Amino acid sequence: MDDAARFSKLLPICAAFSLPAPVLVAPLSPFLRRGISALLSPPMSTRTGILAGGNWIVDAVKIIDTWPQQDALANILSEAKGTGGSPFNVLADLALLGADFPLDAAGLVGADENGRWIVERCTHLGIGTAALKYSDSAPTSYTDVMTVQSNGRRTFFHARGANALLDSPHFDFTATHARLFHLGYLLLLDRLDSPSPTHGTVAAEVLARAQAAGLRTSIDVVSEDSERFAKIVLPALKHVDVCIMNEFEAGRVTGLKIRDGEKLDRAALRTAMQQMLAAGVRERVFVHFPEGGCALGADGQWHEHGSVQLPADYIKGAAGAGDAFTAGVLLGWHEGRPIDEALRSGVCAAAANLSDETCTGGMRPLGECLALGERYGFRG
Repeated sequence: MDDAARFSKLLPICAAFSLPAPVLVAPLSPFLRRGISALLSPPMSTRTGILAGGNWIVDAVKIIDTWPQQDALANILSEAKGTGGSPFNVLADLALLGADFPLDAAGLVGADENGRWIVERCTHLGIGTAALKYSDSAPTSYTDVMTVQSNGRRTFFHARGANALLDSPHFDFTATHARLFHLGYLLLLDRLDSPSPTHGTVAAEVLARAQAAGLRTSIDVVSEDSERFAKIVLPALKHVDVCIMNEFEAGRVTGLKIRDGEKLDRAALRTAMQQMLAAGVRERVFVHFPEGGCALGADGQWHEHGSVQLPADYIKGAAGAGDAFTAGVLLGWHEGRPIDEALRSGVCAAAANLSDETCTGGMRPLGECLALGERYGFRG
């Protein structure tokens, strides 16, 4: 929305309250522009739905018999094409869980077969694609996901493609009535991860604009093996309402050792979550791990829920399990459910996800996901 359009929308508001009509003096300062946008935005009570942006990826999932040593061979047992990237997986999962509120996509895909497949898949699931744009400058991002059959462990070989070009101007928050903007994955979005002179990173600036427009915000990050976490994630936390990540990522952001082999250090985990709240997260931090998931609120309330005790032969792949947890939690958050219920939705959605080698192929309606927990029980 340009400055003239903003002022034209102010005219009936001024008339209703017998106020003098504003005079357009362009260009507006960024502060005044944000203030007018917030005034024109629907109040939170009338907002509904989730807008998700970030990495739009096509996953080529390959089930292999073993993870080979350097220069050795592994056999590909089967292949499948599936959704990939935080917004694609989360929105697809929400649709399959049965979310009855609007779901909308934002981002860039290539003008190619994979890009068209993403848009068609979104349309099939009822996900709005008005803000999902085609790029002529780069192909659609894709990932080869190598999943070991025996344990579901996966390794990713990623081509960044059009996602690397996603930038602040691609996000227009004046055009949405969504309640929540979800952005992921930080650390895998070249331009959004780049420095910003005002906010630390461009992603932080995008999140700040979303909040100024009246949306709540949430983020997820990628499990990158690097030392960039604090530099890129911490600036974003100042403009985040709900932060969701796994224990590895929480440890990298804060510099704390949360897991030692198979042992989860819950005291260190809680300290890490406290540090992220102190860094700026406004409402709640959620962390998921193989044993379950937990949440710590700005009010100090702690909640934890064990994961579903699935039989070994149930698990076909773990790709997308974190995004499934995120979808279950955000579904509960959007509907105002108690935190314990949101966590249960998250761990049960993750359990359903494990039944398929792709990121969203195992998802099912929420009631069926919750039934998995009732059938197999939860870890203590």
